[in-house]
Amino acid sequence: MKRPPALLWFAVLLLLLLPTAAGRVLLDLVGGLALVLLAVPLLLTGLGWIGWKVLQSRMVICQACGTTVFKGVERCPACGTSMPLDSSGPATSNTAVPASDVTIDVTAQEVKSDS
Repeated sequence: MKRPPALLWFAVLLLLLLPTAAGRVLLDLVGGLALVLLAVPLLLTGLGWIGWKVLQSRMVICQACGTTVFKGVERCPACGTSMPLDSSGPATSNTAVPASDVTIDVTAQEVKSDS
């Protein structure tokens, strides 16, 4: 691969250091590119967050199995329970149940085989 001559690098450095119109244009170009490289990911992150919130507002949770489905679906695709038609809130559960009431306690039992 052919390297650019040292005179070219010296000219670019001279344009950056001297307050000429060409130096200002080059600095503005570099600054604009840096701004774009920083702003585009932030803009895409913001749009993704807004899209996620819109999607969440169009979802409901099945009261029987907890599957999240789109509003307007007549039956839950996982368990077949009929979904309420008047659900207008975001995807949240309407019933407040203490965690101790829904925790499954598991106990170990010894199993004897017949053989």
